[in-house]
Amino acid sequence: MRSASSQATGNAAIGSNPERNRTHNRRVVLETVWLHGPIGRAEIARMAHLTAQAVSNIVDELAADGLLIRQGRRRAGRGQPPVQFAVNPDGGATVGVELAADGLVTVLVDLAGQLRAQRRIKLTDTAPDSLVPLVAAEVARIREMPDGGVAPVLGVGVVMPGPFEIEGLSSVGPTTLPGWSGIDAATVLTAATGLPVVVENDATAAAVGERLHGAGKSLRDFCLVYFGVGLGLGIVSEGRPFRGAFGNAGEVGHVMVVPDGLPCPCGNRGCLERYASLHALDERLAASGLDAGRRADLDALVRSGHPELTAWTRDAAAKLAPMIAMLENLFDPESIILGGSLPVALLDALIEAMHPLPISVASRRQRSLPRVLAGATGRLTAALGAAALPLLETLAPRLDRARLSETEVPPAIAEKEDTLAD
Repeated sequence: MRSASSQATGNAAIGSNPERNRTHNRRVVLETVWLHGPIGRAEIARMAHLTAQAVSNIVDELAADGLLIRQGRRRAGRGQPPVQFAVNPDGGATVGVELAADGLVTVLVDLAGQLRAQRRIKLTDTAPDSLVPLVAAEVARIREMPDGGVAPVLGVGVVMPGPFEIEGLSSVGPTTLPGWSGIDAATVLTAATGLPVVVENDATAAAVGERLHGAGKSLRDFCLVYFGVGLGLGIVSEGRPFRGAFGNAGEVGHVMVVPDGLPCPCGNRGCLERYASLHALDERLAASGLDAGRRADLDALVRSGHPELTAWTRDAAAKLAPMIAMLENLFDPESIILGGSLPVALLDALIEAMHPLPISVASRRQRSLPRVLAGATGRLTAALGAAALPLLETLAPRLDRARLSETEVPPAIAEKEDTLAD
């Protein structure tokens, strides 16, 4: 399948005063308000390096378009207090869709970044002929939900498991989507939904989701080890997602960690994904006569401290720990986050079982953060990142630069995450 690029630059957004750059300046102003609002025109002009007159005109236009709203005046010394502007939550929304080998998650997020609605269904057929109309139907359904019709939908972000277009790796095995090789997913899904669609690797999108909504909100440089059905890696460098030349950066699941180990559908043996992934865990539990296909079942096994689950945790941690040290040596991140489909208690157990971690460039006595953190957005991570993709593409130059003062998970996400159907 072909991946659409969704990179954004990482430095501060700066406007350009010539009138021909008006579209860019609108995006810069919108981003400035999104990051720092409520905020007045003069401060927008200072931050965006635009003239006061240009900002005044653009702010009025954005307000007329329903993207900004007035929020009264803030008293600041003498004279008339400046009018404050904020992003209008009802000014627009985006849909995020996560396509995985075992299910489809759909979320609707408003322009202010708040989760408005979500759906999850199980999948039995991931072939394009079946999945394309299903995605279109799910996008339509979430727009019809009680909280889904409050804002115009600006676009759809779709994330799929990688790698993209790699001989012997794409569309093979139980952790991928067979039949999608050679298909321009963005074009096909745009035609089916009637909305502009951006496509991304699931782990990269998950890192964007964690950056905007979870444990990565206060970090500019981190790696996200993403547990979908398989295992992936999302990389955020200087506040922006790092994708690589073809969208396949971070394909750690197919790094060989056991010489002549378990066979992998990719054709190699001993790949990390064969030992440390949700699919590997399901295989191990099934071999012991346990069925943890539903999240509630897996949660119960975690709470009971089942010996087979404990054994998998120990073995997976032993293979993940050297990978953590390698990623630290390669990317020098502030921290590495474990996130995705595993229950939080199991992520915590994996982190604990990896200690003591191998020595790396991260082995500093004075650290503000642990070397490894548990993610904070759960199974919505990739879908939330998917919903951010249309914003990264069209609305603002750098919406991946999250508001650093906000470190908590939005209450709407924390409350609604547990309502996902098993």
